[in-house]
Amino acid sequence: MKILDSRTEGRALARLAERRLEPDPAVEARVRDIVERVRSEGDEALTTLTRQYDCRFIDSLGLRVSRKEVEGAYESVSKGFLRALRAAGKNITRFHAKQLPRSWELKRGGMRLSQRFNPLARVGIYIPGGKAAYPSTVLMNALPARIAGVREIAMASPAGSDGRLPAEVLVAASESGITEIYRIGGAQAVAAFAYGTESIRRVDKITGPGNAYVASAKRIVFGDVGIDMIAGPTEVVIVADSSAPAEFVAADLMAQAEHDERASPICIVRSRAQAEKISREVAVQLESAQRRAIARKAIEDQGVIIVAGSEKESVDIVNTLAPEHLELMVRNPRSYARRVLNAGSIFLGSWSTEALGDYIAGPNHTLPTSGSARFSSPLGVADFMKFSNVIDVSRPALRRLAPHVRELARAEGLFAHERSIMIREEGR
Repeated sequence: MKILDSRTEGRALARLAERRLEPDPAVEARVRDIVERVRSEGDEALTTLTRQYDCRFIDSLGLRVSRKEVEGAYESVSKGFLRALRAAGKNITRFHAKQLPRSWELKRGGMRLSQRFNPLARVGIYIPGGKAAYPSTVLMNALPARIAGVREIAMASPAGSDGRLPAEVLVAASESGITEIYRIGGAQAVAAFAYGTESIRRVDKITGPGNAYVASAKRIVFGDVGIDMIAGPTEVVIVADSSAPAEFVAADLMAQAEHDERASPICIVRSRAQAEKISREVAVQLESAQRRAIARKAIEDQGVIIVAGSEKESVDIVNTLAPEHLELMVRNPRSYARRVLNAGSIFLGSWSTEALGDYIAGPNHTLPTSGSARFSSPLGVADFMKFSNVIDVSRPALRRLAPHVRELARAEGLFAHERSIMIREEGR
């Protein structure tokens, strides 16, 4: 892994901090064409595009996964997988149930003011395919929606060449309460959710990660439909002091690197010797990695170990990078974490490995990437809800407030606003 000294290589660190999820113009042009085709041609475009990119058997199988296929998936998964999935589901449900917002009311001076929370009626969840199966992502998107009270949860995921979705994904969908499953992927799935087709009704919001085509499609359709975020390549920053075992640090860097060739495994240490030790351990673990080609590419292209001059500087670097995942393998992680302002999920101590957060701990693993943790939060129950402000004003309260409203309306030059108050003051 590359080793950077923060005291002498500030420019390289600045480039690292300025990473952005910039759309590829060629990808965006292709995605716009796909979105318009689906919007105008509906199922015909969906079928043609799915045949072209994913599965040539789509005509005989159909876009929607049948109940029989879902039931058959249970026969293909192990009992151990089902136990683990259900254990994860319980933890995710328990954590997210604490997030459920409550409607409230304030009574003051002849006014009753309130906020009323309601679930979205229908959401679409996108689950990536291709390099791996992601049943955990199904849970992380569907269970908060179900807790929020969403009645209809549709899922889209690209089928394999045989037209099938992974059995683990189908079982996770069934366990999570998903009501519809479609074997479509890419920008065409996002477009179908955003605008609807003959077979798929439009949704209120689209959530879930995907490749560059999915990210671009979500960017294009936003405004016609809600989205959770634009997800970039996954990333981890590990802060490690001398108490952190090098093999633990290297293992977690490798776990991040195996996701994708564009993943960013980053570590912050306090000495060059520690950096070199961790780098050697990464090289050792890389040789026996099952997804070695993917991990090697990520480590060679994005892997960095930063040598910070002080603890304060390491905190400053973390807050500047605003990582998706932050692991604090330091002696006093709670004290350190109190100074962290920008991070998606924070893992405290050497035993709190990111893999626990990915699968079983309970907090959501759909997190802001590419530095967007500066202004964004993890996916949660509130993402599947909306609220309305309710204003109930008595006649005495109107009269008491009227002079202020008239003054502000005149200042803004909105004289009909002023008149709407005056006519009530003059009325019976």
